[in-house]
Amino acid sequence: MDRVAGNSKVNQPSWTYKPLSQMSPKEWELICDGCGKCCLHKLEDDDTGAIFDTNVACYLLDETSCQCGDYQNRLTLAPNCFKLTPQNMAGQSWLPSTCAYRLLYEGSPLPRWHHLVSGNTKSVHSSGISAQGKIISEHDVCQDEMEDHIVQWVS
Repeated sequence: MDRVAGNSKVNQPSWTYKPLSQMSPKEWELICDGCGKCCLHKLEDDDTGAIFDTNVACYLLDETSCQCGDYQNRLTLAPNCFKLTPQNMAGQSWLPSTCAYRLLYEGSPLPRWHHLVSGNTKSVHSSGISAQGKIISEHDVCQDEMEDHIVQWVS
């Protein structure tokens, strides 16, 4: 029987009991649900601070797979890219309400469509949660037209 700190962890996946701050880099990366929504441009209302989602994707985001086209170099190639870590999770209210990192940070379980639960990396797409087929590249949108691309994502 496997026991951790006096609590039985038999057959329990690490994300169900391990704090994000104690996850290895590999465990951290596995949490990503692959929805692609964090790679979409957000707009902020200067007066209220409200954040609005758009369907405008970073040019590095593959519109079919919802994966970064150059993940290793993204922070250099896309200056507005944000590296999410366990240490900077606080205050990241711009993350989608369905984001696995956000859900775990807030103490909620992963949804049934998450690949760590379903066992299928494509379930985020088949469930309709991802941005797959719903986005446009930033190269195809003028900065002045961003407000025309505000969307409300399904939760």
